[in-house]
Amino acid sequence: MNWQDVVGGLFGSAHTVVRTGDLLSGTGVVDGQTVAVIGTTDHAPIGVELALAQARCVLDTVKNHPGRAIVLLVDTQGQRLRYRDEMLGINRYMAHMGCCVALARQRGHRVIGLVYDQALSGGFITSGLMADACYALPEAEIRVMRLPAMARVTKISEARLEQLAQSNPVFAPGVENFVAMGGIRALWRGDLAAQLAQALVDAPQHDERAADGAQRGGRQLAAAVAQRVRTEARAALPVA
Repeated sequence: MNWQDVVGGLFGSAHTVVRTGDLLSGTGVVDGQTVAVIGTTDHAPIGVELALAQARCVLDTVKNHPGRAIVLLVDTQGQRLRYRDEMLGINRYMAHMGCCVALARQRGHRVIGLVYDQALSGGFITSGLMADACYALPEAEIRVMRLPAMARVTKISEARLEQLAQSNPVFAPGVENFVAMGGIRALWRGDLAAQLAQALVDAPQHDERAADGAQRGGRQLAAAVAQRVRTEARAALPVA
């Protein structure tokens, strides 16, 4: 689905969202509430300039519109693979974008992510996965790393990874597997405006992804391990 159809489905004609290069920015009105809209399109590779542009939109919202909800529209192929971006430290620029989203959440802005087309690698991690809750359209494509690349990094054969992917969502790409792992809260079908309005009401106050992953069977150990770390860390603190 192209970005115009998505924005139309979310806000009808009640929006000011425009495209500047691969950046989407503006506002929309849902259920009588104005929200900031920030995103990317055309499978945008996230380079230094685009990471900074998105971060600026988030910071402008925090500064000029305290408490205004933010909707992140995600369509990215991940970080831009260019020598120039790597030498400039693209990882830091993308981390800056993630920190800006975290700041917005800390300042009371509800942040909702929507993967409407493609979400890959760091471009997804520092945007949609930083939101209070991230949703996706059923036809969206989501993956953090292709199996051939995963095989090179983990030194596990691609054939073995393909075998593991049949039963373990952690190894498998696809939007349904990200729902099972808790990374995607739910898929949106039908009335996008109504689902966005409800998502803004239901935005969780705490990170529930590990718990969702355990409940759905996609990540069976993450929540338990995190709880154990918290418990043992508290027990190790010196008594005042």
